[in-house]
Amino acid sequence: MSDDQKVNKPALDIQGAVIRLKPVVNHTPLQYNANLSRKYQCRVYLKREDLQIVRSYKLRGAYNMMSQMTADQLAKGVVCASAGNHAQGFAYSCKKLNVKGVVFMPIPSPQQKVNQTKMFGENFVEVILVGDTFDDCAIAAKAYTIEHGMTFIPPFDHISIIEGQATVGVEILHDYNELANENGNAPIDYMFIPVGGGGLSAGVGTYFKQHSPHTKIIGLEPEGAPSMFWALKSGAPIELENIDKFVDGAAVKRVGDVTFSFCKDAIDDMHLVAEGKICTTILQMYNEEAIVVEPAGALSIAALDDYTEQIKGKTIVCIVSGSNNDIARMQEIKERSLIYEGLKHYFLIRFAQRPGALKEFVNKVLGPDDDITRFEYIQKHNKEAGPALVGLELKSNKDYEVLIENMKRYQINYNEINKEDNLYGYLI
Repeated sequence: MSDDQKVNKPALDIQGAVIRLKPVVNHTPLQYNANLSRKYQCRVYLKREDLQIVRSYKLRGAYNMMSQMTADQLAKGVVCASAGNHAQGFAYSCKKLNVKGVVFMPIPSPQQKVNQTKMFGENFVEVILVGDTFDDCAIAAKAYTIEHGMTFIPPFDHISIIEGQATVGVEILHDYNELANENGNAPIDYMFIPVGGGGLSAGVGTYFKQHSPHTKIIGLEPEGAPSMFWALKSGAPIELENIDKFVDGAAVKRVGDVTFSFCKDAIDDMHLVAEGKICTTILQMYNEEAIVVEPAGALSIAALDDYTEQIKGKTIVCIVSGSNNDIARMQEIKERSLIYEGLKHYFLIRFAQRPGALKEFVNKVLGPDDDITRFEYIQKHNKEAGPALVGLELKSNKDYEVLIENMKRYQINYNEINKEDNLYGYLI
């Protein structure tokens, strides 16, 4: 980054943000989690921002910025671009301040987030769907802002947004210190923070560096959208050509310049989490804890398996950043989890065009606990083999090796679709 591209890092007025937000946001609980603590042999606390008014921390930054605008600016209206959670915080802020707002959201945004945005903003907001990613809709939103003389409220890359998100850290440290008698005055050793554009990690990370410097700040991104990971590696924000949009609350092509200026000093380690692992965590948190988390909200817990040795015997905090998960996505979440865990496999199998070929496959190749979950067969005339798309669900991932050995033993002509991303995306 050249000198003229560097962003000066201004001081954060975090205590001012605390005062501005106190009458508006919920002070969400910091909860000790017995199951995770037992599993990882440490003390795990969850910061439950999924219980915020708009079911994510994003309200904090949006309201903090808008509440400092002049009456003239507010009268002209405000605009935002968001993958969903910032839109809901923005919409709620518009209603609280009686301000007209326009929300630009990516077309693939979960319908649940679109509906929730309209619900929180009521008659004060209009929603416009445009583009495939946050970055696409942000361009359209900024053009609209200039055209109509309004004010753009960014989702992360503004000092007031960072200040608002930093109040999550203020609450964590306050509540943890209140538990001093229970934890024997042990400090917080690790803080796990989900990272999208970097607003939350910039704010919370900076606050902890000032007030709890012992705490290691771990930033977490999905493998398919490693924008902060590569920014820190490169020494400056860079734009990724392609990202996986599945973890929609943490899928940006480029982190902010302002957020990066804080994150480069605040984040001790940047770690990537597989989307399938995130899905497994979503299901586990629902089944074992009755906690509903969205993909981005599961990042902090999903990463713990990769830090098992480091966190043993330590005190850690995981920020559960949001719970705006569309129920319509649950089938995809389950599917991704099964594939990641090695329990779901898809094959393109060319069965010999003779009677009994399929029966032989079922009786001799499949194990006693293997289940056929999908079967699409095309019988071709005057051909020696006919292709079939076969989906198999295994009881144990150890059964996979036996399945492949049987395929080879009985000379089954197959392609494993799971290992071919383009083919999987086209057929599955």
